Amino acid sequence: MTIPIIKVQQVDKIFSTEDMLTHALQGISLEIKHGEYISISGPSGCGKSTLLSIIGLLDFATTGKLYFEGTDASQLSLEQAAAIRNKKIGFIFQQFNLIDELTVYDNIALPLRYATQPVSDQKIKQKVDYCLDVVGMTARAKHNPMQLSGGQQQRVAIARALVAEPSILLVDEPTGNLDSKNSDQIMATLEALNNQGTTLCVVTHDIRYAEMAKRKIYLLDGQILGQTHFDQQSVFS
Repeated sequence: MTIPIIKVQQVDKIFSTEDMLTHALQGISLEIKHGEYISISGPSGCGKSTLLSIIGLLDFATTGKLYFEGTDASQLSLEQAAAIRNKKIGFIFQQFNLIDELTVYDNIALPLRYATQPVSDQKIKQKVDYCLDVVGMTARAKHNPMQLSGGQQQRVAIARALVAEPSILLVDEPTGNLDSKNSDQIMATLEALNNQGTTLCVVTHDIRYAEMAKRKIYLLDGQILGQTHFDQQSVFS
């Protein structure tokens, strides 16, 4: 049996201050398998981004378990978690997080240049050129981010997330800073990547884009309210 990329078991996340506790996630259990396209949706403050941060090893659960490709994340040191993030997880955020002083090419190459194991310039060029082609940005390779539209910058961010060939792409509100035309183009690009085998987990507040996924997870008040699979049959917990 194939080990899922992500396995979450009864995860709770509690944020505490001096005078109150906030239960951001309560009893979350789910799996993400290779090649899946999953959306996580729900109202503002329901825990979507918190769940994505835990799945992406940017944060850790208060209780419960998360396994990444069979490895118990609760047993990892901060350095080990960072190594998995850098090698195995691609992140795409609402903010493009590109470096204005670098060209498009150099922004995409960054994950390879900071990889634990050195990557040759020839291999970097091969991978960056491929990712530029995938997102349709080859002609903009020598431009700086400030010379690009918002939609073009998000395409560069997608290419940067892809370049290290991660096991999964975690996408947090990728259309939040874009108009409807560019948003549709970005979501079409992500869908095409999944059709080519890329595993996607997309957080979105936009129901239109949530419906593009093959499995849809709905959160409310930090809990999974229900799931809809690609056959459109709802499963409520």
